[in-house]
Amino acid sequence: MRYTGAGTLVVAVALALSSSQAQAQARTPAPDEAAFRALYKELIEINTTLSVGSCTEAANAMRARLLAAGIPAADMQVLVPPDRPKDGNLIATYRGTDPKAAPIMLLAHLDVVEARREDWTRDPFKLVEEDGWFYARGASDDKAMAAVFTDSLIRYRKEGFKPRRDIRLALTCGEETSETFDGVDWLLKHHPETMKAAFALNEGAGGELDEHGKPVALQIQAGEKQYQDFHLELTDPGGHSSRPKKTNPIYRLSAALDRIGAYQFPLSLNPTTRAYFTSQIELVPAAVAEDIKAVLREPPDAAAAERLWTVNPAWNSMLRTTCVATMVNAGHAPNALPQRASANVNCRILPGVPVEAVKQTLARLAGDEGIAITTVGPPEPAAVAPALTPAIMQPVRKLAEEIWPGVAVVPTMSTGATDGRYLNAAGTPTYGLSGMFHDAEGSRAHGLNERIRVKSLMDGRRFLYEIVKIYANGTEG
Repeated sequence: MRYTGAGTLVVAVALALSSSQAQAQARTPAPDEAAFRALYKELIEINTTLSVGSCTEAANAMRARLLAAGIPAADMQVLVPPDRPKDGNLIATYRGTDPKAAPIMLLAHLDVVEARREDWTRDPFKLVEEDGWFYARGASDDKAMAAVFTDSLIRYRKEGFKPRRDIRLALTCGEETSETFDGVDWLLKHHPETMKAAFALNEGAGGELDEHGKPVALQIQAGEKQYQDFHLELTDPGGHSSRPKKTNPIYRLSAALDRIGAYQFPLSLNPTTRAYFTSQIELVPAAVAEDIKAVLREPPDAAAAERLWTVNPAWNSMLRTTCVATMVNAGHAPNALPQRASANVNCRILPGVPVEAVKQTLARLAGDEGIAITTVGPPEPAAVAPALTPAIMQPVRKLAEEIWPGVAVVPTMSTGATDGRYLNAAGTPTYGLSGMFHDAEGSRAHGLNERIRVKSLMDGRRFLYEIVKIYANGTEG
């Protein structure tokens, strides 16, 4: 996942687990848990980075696990782009009893972000369990869900579970580097039948722990912002640095970026973000709750939104489209006037806001007709937020209460990007739901020493196993 900071609770503080929790996590695992740990370890230790790794190897390894459990070979395929032999995708179907019912899709990506051994405390491509945590690249993002979904199909087969609808597992490649290749996008274009489902479960939301390690909020993600880069560029004949001119591309571009940086896009709430902030009122200190209430009014209170931004930067991103300069490049020699100055401005656009409207806003803010502004790369799918229907929400609330009594179920919108953007745009409602809880520091996804709490992984395993069974026997779709 490219980034999914959907709002960590203010009350959460990154503290170590209590000794009693650590002891509980250190218990001897049940036989089926031991099998899951072995599967998880195997998947983690297959390098699936873009530079040197292979999703195809990981896809074949998970296929072998499913085949050994008795899932027919005819119900599985590893689909590999002809020109990208390492970017394979596994599609496996666990058959239901009603061929007319649309399947439920379990979506997870096999690829991981690059990681250098010399930067990490531990080898990033060896699974390490230490003090109640699993450490490795992909320990959370997204091999945790990929392993759980694969393990769930194995368990269903061994139990003889007969769901009403098919359960389709899609372990794909390229989510982390979609500007190079994205497996879901490729499958939609070349094997669209594999991507059809009543709805899909995906990464994009977890759960929040309080300072004592107690689960307080389980998130379910519905919708995400649209990713778009813009390239800004100025050119000039340049000249000798001993003869400065009145205009300079570096200064002109810098002034434009200052104006863009000072601008805040309008506040805008959709049904998902309104539900999210409404839920937060019950979970945050009183003063913060009052500011949330002020933002929920019509029109939203801009001053209150500014204070919330200070409390939690992710909240500002949920409330508006954001654009930020991320890269600059200028000049060609230390003793020459610059002939070129360019910058990349990265925007995360709210659902319903046209990319062209954002581009026009950037041009207006830049205030310099000499700055050429172009969109970078092919257009991303337009952001679509799936509805959080009772058929989706009621099973989550009921099961969450059984596993974590008193936990709040909180709808959220991702401020980053997942493969759900492709499926939502193609008409398959896609929800982020994992049941995997984190403290305030989070999983360190994409960063050094990525991790997941052992208990959180095992709780998520239980939650996903059960919720998929409930959905697979549902009557809708």
